[in-house]
Amino acid sequence: MECEFPTINSNKQEIREIFNKIKTIAVLGLSPDESKPSHRVAKYLQEHGFKIVPVYPKEETILGEKVYRSLLEIPFVVDMVDIFRKPKELDNVADACIERGDVKVFWAQKKIVNNEAAKRAKDAGMMVVQNMCTMVEHRALF
Repeated sequence: MECEFPTINSNKQEIREIFNKIKTIAVLGLSPDESKPSHRVAKYLQEHGFKIVPVYPKEETILGEKVYRSLLEIPFVVDMVDIFRKPKELDNVADACIERGDVKVFWAQKKIVNNEAAKRAKDAGMMVVQNMCTMVEHRALF
């Protein structure tokens, strides 16, 4: 399946602003497997001062943090969602972010694009990043 082109996306200045403002990142699809990109990226972000909240269907803890089964289960403020899920899943993620009402940034990782979900997130007031890696972008800017 070919990745669609992101028509909704933040620019470098907005991405810098995102990293300067956010503190808590829910990582959807954070694998306990250290060889997986989601694990490496989350560990990098954690090492750079961000609070990581794993969202994964199994495990009790990942990277020393309590694992939640869904975004809606997290009982505290989430500033950003960092999404390691298939593009079609972004529709449900956008719905959950909108339902929560506290998510400021909807970030879909490299090769993950869903313009319809991104538009809904943006229309709900979130900043949107698609098809970019949080670790790569953070390293480039800081």
